[in-house]
Amino acid sequence: MPVVDVPVTLRNVTHWIGGKLVESNSARSGIVWNPATGEEQAIVQFASSEEVDQAVSAAKDAFEGWRATPLSRRAEIMFRSRELIHSNRAKIAELLTAEHGKTLTDAMGEVARGLENIEFACGVPHLLKGGFSEQVSRGVDVYQIRQPLGVVAGITPFNFPAMVPMWMFANAIACGNTFVLKPSEKDPSASLLIAELLQRAGVPDGVFNVVQGDRVAVDRLLEHPDIKAVSFVGSTPVAKLIYETATRHGKRVQALGGAKNHMLVLPDADIGMAADAAVSAGYGSAGERCMAVSVVVAVGNVADPLIDAIQERMARIRVGPGLEEGNEMGPLITREHRDRVASYLDCAASEGATLAVDGRRDQVSKRSGFFLAPSLLDNVKPRMRCYDDEIFGPVLSVVRVESYEEALRIIHDNPYGNGIAIFTRDGGAVRQFQFDVEVGMVGVNVPIPVPMAYYSFGGWKASLFGDLHMYGPEGIQFYTRAKVVTSRWPDPSTSKVDLGFPQAH
Repeated sequence: MPVVDVPVTLRNVTHWIGGKLVESNSARSGIVWNPATGEEQAIVQFASSEEVDQAVSAAKDAFEGWRATPLSRRAEIMFRSRELIHSNRAKIAELLTAEHGKTLTDAMGEVARGLENIEFACGVPHLLKGGFSEQVSRGVDVYQIRQPLGVVAGITPFNFPAMVPMWMFANAIACGNTFVLKPSEKDPSASLLIAELLQRAGVPDGVFNVVQGDRVAVDRLLEHPDIKAVSFVGSTPVAKLIYETATRHGKRVQALGGAKNHMLVLPDADIGMAADAAVSAGYGSAGERCMAVSVVVAVGNVADPLIDAIQERMARIRVGPGLEEGNEMGPLITREHRDRVASYLDCAASEGATLAVDGRRDQVSKRSGFFLAPSLLDNVKPRMRCYDDEIFGPVLSVVRVESYEEALRIIHDNPYGNGIAIFTRDGGAVRQFQFDVEVGMVGVNVPIPVPMAYYSFGGWKASLFGDLHMYGPEGIQFYTRAKVVTSRWPDPSTSKVDLGFPQAH
């Protein structure tokens, strides 16, 4: 009998609007790949402009009722949201691993770091307390209150499909806004599971919505007159475009861009600890982190022993499918991205860098999935493409310098200012470094200085467009606007006309 190919039915990933799954009327869609096998695993529907409008309309309809919900009730719902997401963290992590490729332990860590932001938002009754000044003038009091903006939107990247949305929506909805999420089309499924869990926690229909899609959906969110604020995390060129487009349409914007995170290693540093940190922060999640260390700046004679220690540790990294126990690094998100990252290895060598470890030669890189084993570049210098560009993959570069001053100059000349780490045993050097360095997040013997949820996340220079950082106290400020009330309850008999400028008496 002839062999007949039976078509495989792929999962259909669609939208969450007004409290339910909504099938798309758009004819456009995309493929969700399995990065570990290179096979198709789902079809994601791309929203039309009209479907984005439907989601915004649902959020707008829900806003008045949600903003009027007492703070204690909102806090109760946030507590329940935290518990439901926590109890389903394994299911969320499995979706992340299946669609992004990161290891299951890494995915569990992502969910945990996202939950910190929901825990912070549970304190919204305290976070929204205003100020009060009694008797600023005779019988006059002044106080400030913070009120929600309305409908807000979040546009999130592929590398953290659960954590970054929680960075945004936790504070946004706790403050009384309603939310429209546009997740990455590369790994969209976690957003729908989170939407279902929020509904089970008591979040009213329309308060949290998800539209899948591409630039069509993004452009409509940026120009929609009912969207009051937009949060974005992604590459710097796109962040700049998002910021300029949304502000041109009168929206409040926080747009986090790219990074070129340096790790400065001084001659007195513990070599083993610095090597552990460089390998962990450089190759974790296959380097697909905006806080990944991509450049080690080695000062003086520390370079050779540090590189030897890094190579020794690289040789022990287990690379393979994220769902297989024991693997420490998974594949990259797509074949195109894997090939782009790999292209920097040839480019670096042609520009004069030393290809100390070529991950393309590892057998795992020849598997059917989108794998690239860890690579190491030595003798890298500014103005090489491998230094200037954000590679966003498992490629670690080493820049050799003679002094702290030379290192600082190189760091300051870089257009990015997202995160940085310094490794040393010299407290005075650290004190001077944190004073000098023009970077938004600094780690002292900590390679990935992601702030806890009760601080705020964001870099400087080309790593951030907008005035406020994400989540934490600045997140509360971003998702609310201040209103100042001047109040007087006088005896009517004392009222009179006074055309002079108001003064305190």
